Amino acid sequence: MERAIQHLECPVCGLPIDVPEDALDGEVLEHECGAMVEVVRDGGRLSLRPLEGVQEDWGE
Repeated sequence: MERAIQHLECPVCGLPIDVPEDALDGEVLEHECGAMVEVVRDGGRLSLRPLEGVQEDWGE
């Protein structure tokens, strides 16, 4: 059984990016342009946003 794919636009370069319909809110994907994007699920609607810089936690 094939997973349904939604074609969205990369928020960094504007090229298409394929996102599985069952992608989870907050899931991180890497696009072919090298950008890391985060899946945002608002109700049943999927969108993408550039991944915010990951902060390292050194236990401070």
